[in-house]
Amino acid sequence: MSAAARASGAHDWHPQARISASPNHDERPTGQPVELVVLHAISLPPGEYGGEGVEALFANRLDAAAHPYYAQIAHLKVSAHFFIRRDGTLIQCVPVHRRAWHAGVSCWRGRERCNDFSVGIELEGCDEDVFSDAQYDCLARLILWLEARLPLRALAGHEDIAPGRKTDPGPGFDWARLQCALQAQLPAGSRLGRWLAGGALADALWRMQV
Repeated sequence: MSAAARASGAHDWHPQARISASPNHDERPTGQPVELVVLHAISLPPGEYGGEGVEALFANRLDAAAHPYYAQIAHLKVSAHFFIRRDGTLIQCVPVHRRAWHAGVSCWRGRERCNDFSVGIELEGCDEDVFSDAQYDCLARLILWLEARLPLRALAGHEDIAPGRKTDPGPGFDWARLQCALQAQLPAGSRLGRWLAGGALADALWRMQV
């Protein structure tokens, strides 16, 4: 993407992100505010880090013959707005104003179709592993950047909006650490700042409060 194109969509493209464009997105419903950040974990092949599988999947170019697991998922049309590598590298796949295809069948506080009103962030990882310091640092900075541009009101894990179907980001994700990092920097008057200051705890209950 050219510098001019990135500048023209300053609210859509993170200035420090590497662009790895996905075709898997469409328009959000007219007038729909983006209020939710959904955190995911992904690794391809499962449990392996550093390869090109995730970006290939989001770009619809995953080679089904490259790994036995890929044959099960190569046909999927999925994406996320952002992907954070283990070393903290930030990759953006979908413009923020567009609807990425990350949540699937989902519900947040009685509202279905979470893709309509959320930003999806994939962390390179899996349910059985912890996440890196660099990932937490990058994630906190990214959420602060998003909060300055969107009327965010809450954070949730994929496991929260699709219980019984999804388990990520899993028990290895330290919600309390993220909460502390954000509370230290969010404006007190912001919706997300007020939500975090309202007694949020590091479990699914605080993530689903408003």
